[in-house]
Amino acid sequence: MDKIEKRVLEEAEYMLKTKQTIRELSKIFKVSKSTVHKDLHERLIKIDKDLSEKVDKILKYHIDIRHIRGGESTKRKYLKMSNC
Repeated sequence: MDKIEKRVLEEAEYMLKTKQTIRELSKIFKVSKSTVHKDLHERLIKIDKDLSEKVDKILKYHIDIRHIRGGESTKRKYLKMSNC
């Protein structure tokens, strides 16, 4: 197994275990968000199709709720600004 395959599998297992986002995984694994995205969308399916399907469900969930998280983030930003 080469270095990239090992990273892809580690990212996928970590995502299944923690349900973290691509952005969070990129910080943990010290690679760009686009690299994590490519790892989990393109490379993983070639390595382990079953694992890819499980990860894909988490990624789809993140897409479904991102408008909620974005709204919460904006709310915190303006609350912080009003307290200054």
